[in-house]
Amino acid sequence: MARKKEYIESEVIDKAMELFWKNGYETTSMQMLEKQMGINKFSIYSSFGSKKGVFLECVKSYRKKLLAITDKLKDSNNGIVGIKEYFYDFLEFAKDNNDFIKGCLVTNAANELNEDSDPVIKNQLSNFTKEIRSLFENNIRQETGFTEVQIQEQSDYYIVSMFGLSSASRVFNRHQLDIFIENIFNNT
Repeated sequence: MARKKEYIESEVIDKAMELFWKNGYETTSMQMLEKQMGINKFSIYSSFGSKKGVFLECVKSYRKKLLAITDKLKDSNNGIVGIKEYFYDFLEFAKDNNDFIKGCLVTNAANELNEDSDPVIKNQLSNFTKEIRSLFENNIRQETGFTEVQIQEQSDYYIVSMFGLSSASRVFNRHQLDIFIENIFNNT
């Protein structure tokens, strides 16, 4: 007979997500996950299969939490102004309880990727980035005067800028980040 779980999966995934968000995927060990999640390795392997399984569940949960701002961008009729609002919304979304901006879970993990990184993890992070880029592209299409090439190039510019903002948000103060965002959109 199977043992009854003595934890709520969504709660332990939220705890693991905070750890991955802070440390990235590669740096996070199973011992760190055990301690953070408050469950043993057996339970982790039983429920999620592996560290990778835990991380993939964390990315799913992150996407759900991010819906508050991605849906706002998706529903926006403000073109590039909607993208700029997303950048500011992201900074608020990424704050912890002490107003420290943690960056982006996906960007933090992507920053440590290399040629030997797990292809499933790479694919998951790439798909997430493509989804956000697609939202940028759709908002740029609301503007007039852009050729298809310019739409693609501008979408790339914004997604790379978003990566920059995500990484910078862990180091620079809010005033510096606001200037960074303003400069991104002054160049368009």
